[in-house]
Amino acid sequence: MITGASGGLGLAFARICAKKHYDLVLVARSEGKLHALKDQLENEYGIRVYVCPADLSVPDAALDVYNYTGKNGLTIDVLINNAGFGDDGSFADCDWQKQYDMVQVNITAVMHLTHCFLKGMIERRKGKILNVSSVASFCAGPDMSVYYASKAFIRSFSEALAEEVRGTGVTVTALCPGPTATGFEKAAAMKSGSMMFRKAASAEDVAEAGIKALEEGRVLCYPGVFVKTVNILSRLAPRSVTRKFAERMNH
Repeated sequence: MITGASGGLGLAFARICAKKHYDLVLVARSEGKLHALKDQLENEYGIRVYVCPADLSVPDAALDVYNYTGKNGLTIDVLINNAGFGDDGSFADCDWQKQYDMVQVNITAVMHLTHCFLKGMIERRKGKILNVSSVASFCAGPDMSVYYASKAFIRSFSEALAEEVRGTGVTVTALCPGPTATGFEKAAAMKSGSMMFRKAASAEDVAEAGIKALEEGRVLCYPGVFVKTVNILSRLAPRSVTRKFAERMNH
């Protein structure tokens, strides 16, 4: 199962998994895009693709997705929690509904889907979960405060779960990419050409790194030199410095 599968990283994940001959459950808001992707992947790779349109910002949407798998007799062995979005601007001036929806998609839906599928994985002693965090999880992010906080939650949550399921046959991985060419900048209403996205990695490269980490059962994946460097510096520098650095990058 891949959430946010209609574009960006989710689309890249879907294509990589299709090449590996996984049958797929694709989740996103855009039903039309999902059906077009379903036809393409089924024709090209001979796999079975299930389309589950869902807006994960809606309360209990994750439960509807879980019930969809039950009604179709599907067992989820790999869960990729990829759906998410950001928003640029000071918290006081931001639209409240967008901040609320961001928490629902970036945090609550990830928690709920993981809770729905994890117990079955443990019982079968087989399963892998990949949660998409971000380089933003390393520090606080002025002018993108909720997004940075949500990704810090995902990294911490994933690390804790990875320890809880150790020895059960299930693994949990947090993918922490840097700026990626996925359309995030536009969706977050960031100024065009922000420093953060001047040398963005391709979605395909990041997704490949994430799938490799997933298959190897690694807890954390920091794809690329930029992310590894920022991770080290974030541990060495005072938090007052990392906040200023993040603020500058965001603009």
